[in-house]
Amino acid sequence: MTYLTRNSIRLCRLVSGLLMGFILLIPVKLFASEQPASGTQQINVLEPLDTSHDYLSAKITSYANEIDRFFGGDRHYQESNQSVVQLDLTRTSGYGADRTYNLAARVNLRLPATEGRLHLLLESDPEQTTAQSSQSSTLLNNQATNTGTYGLAARYVKELKEVWHFNFDWGLKFPIPVQPFVRARGSYSLPLDEVWRMNIAESVYWFNSIGFGQTTQLDFERLLSEPVLFRATSTAIWLKDTKNIDLRQDLSIYHTVSDRTALLYQASAIGVSRPQYQLNQYVLSFLYRYRLHREWMYFEFSPQLHFPKEENFRASPSLGLRLEILFE
Repeated sequence: MTYLTRNSIRLCRLVSGLLMGFILLIPVKLFASEQPASGTQQINVLEPLDTSHDYLSAKITSYANEIDRFFGGDRHYQESNQSVVQLDLTRTSGYGADRTYNLAARVNLRLPATEGRLHLLLESDPEQTTAQSSQSSTLLNNQATNTGTYGLAARYVKELKEVWHFNFDWGLKFPIPVQPFVRARGSYSLPLDEVWRMNIAESVYWFNSIGFGQTTQLDFERLLSEPVLFRATSTAIWLKDTKNIDLRQDLSIYHTVSDRTALLYQASAIGVSRPQYQLNQYVLSFLYRYRLHREWMYFEFSPQLHFPKEENFRASPSLGLRLEILFE
């Protein structure tokens, strides 16, 4: 049994254990809230704990959402019910880079007359932005290039804020010949205790160029201190045409230095399932993100160390630079 397989089994056991513990706690809380006192009043001995739990859970959720918004993360783009515009000019050098400037754009326009249920989307490289995990940015996207395609789509949104979110897209990919595509995404957030939160996201999609695909992402988040968030992200991407599963594990620490500056430290492992489960690359990354102007112009500086299997896991450095316009 390979190292990656053992870790996958351990992760499944961990998730199962956490969910089982949550289920077992439900009767205890119900028992505490339903037992009457000797008089006519009802006493809930766990109510102070519930208040503390709700406060801390809301704090984790609020800070994680603010981090995703500041970094222009995919979760913010997908789940925000406000209009979001994201323009990126990126250049990478070193391992896996093409040394060219890449321009990418994503626009998510909320149609106010529909009370936020309908959105209009405009994206560059819709397949590439769909078949990747929410952690993808300058960090591990060195080999991503602009393919010159654009997608225009209508989105239907249904959500319960801070708990679950669902959207369905129907769109057209340009240039001519125009090709249709469909995709759907659902996510669910669950506080595990006072300090941990779990988020599960599932995406299914069909593009003429890549066929059917599916992306599953599992996040565990913990607020280490007021300005520091830890996030462990497990991602599996399956494409029907290749019959392969791309696997990825990210361990990330987000540190908010000020209202203009944030840092990201990340260690990643990347693998595949065919012809056998194997690790193909390790990556150590650092990202410095600075808000240049008001609330919408950002600059990123990201040195990285890649350890690819094709180079016998020898260190291969790279550097990513990004100028981003992000506003709602």
